[in-house]
Amino acid sequence: MSPIIFEPFLRTMVWGGEKIAAYKNIETDIPRIGESWEISAFPEHLTSVAFGPYAGKTITDLVKEFKGELVGEHVYARFGNLFPLLIKFIDAGADLSIQVHPTDEMAARVHGPGSLGKTEMWYVIDAAPGAKLYSGLSKEITPEEYEAMVKAGTITDALACHEVHPGDVFFLPAGRIHAICSGCFVAEIQETSDLTYRIWDYGRLGIDGKPRQLHTELAKQAVDFKLYDSYRTNYEPVPNEEVELVSCQYFTTSLFDLTLPYAKDLSEIDSFMVVMCVSGSGSLEVDGESLDIRQGQTVLIPASADDVCFIPDDAMKLVTSYIK
Repeated sequence: MSPIIFEPFLRTMVWGGEKIAAYKNIETDIPRIGESWEISAFPEHLTSVAFGPYAGKTITDLVKEFKGELVGEHVYARFGNLFPLLIKFIDAGADLSIQVHPTDEMAARVHGPGSLGKTEMWYVIDAAPGAKLYSGLSKEITPEEYEAMVKAGTITDALACHEVHPGDVFFLPAGRIHAICSGCFVAEIQETSDLTYRIWDYGRLGIDGKPRQLHTELAKQAVDFKLYDSYRTNYEPVPNEEVELVSCQYFTTSLFDLTLPYAKDLSEIDSFMVVMCVSGSGSLEVDGESLDIRQGQTVLIPASADDVCFIPDDAMKLVTSYIK
């Protein structure tokens, strides 16, 4: 199989900004694009192949047709016909709601068998001066104190606030309270789930002009109330090398900051690889077949590929994800 590019699903959000269209170099009249779902098997927002022999087929169509050849035998055995990752670019023109996601166990228990929770990560592509985000707790609180702070509108007083810069990474296991804030532009890798429990939304009205629903009780069940020493993911940037950022049961994500070609053996990972070009341009040579890639594009390399060479035009920065 050849590498695949999908048509993104662009979402208008009440907090959306104006960067995604320019970043991806596309023309659209969709207002306040907050999210570009690059690869999505979520039923209401399926992405379809943009061009080539599979043009028009959804990611789910491809998984059903090609199974382990596309996603990897061990991945297919684990997830069946569900493509297990949801890949996004997010542009926060305003603060997102304070929120939390359930674990797989809670999702299945509350929302029915087969429902998945949401563990995710952020790679900060760009950030306005002073931009921040919330991740985790800054002090110990009880579930009862949490509920009282939500009612009082003071829950942010208990959250760890982080000033962010391009290249920052945050891993967000299910249960961790978080929110992207105004001025942040991020790549997000997550489980294929859209289960979000909104804790606080600043009294904001939705696009329909009505107050957005809060999920205080479900969120209280989902929150991990443990206090951690650090919520950032620290790593050492190394030019022209693979730098692993996050590795968990749901995804392993790496950064490639390239000015020189980089060849990678894919023959032993038994998984698809998602490649997000977060800056620059160049090409991917997969089993001898070349595909151009530029900032804002995402490519799916099938599990059947034996090797890939990332070739920058001048400079190119890639974020890659697969499943161990």
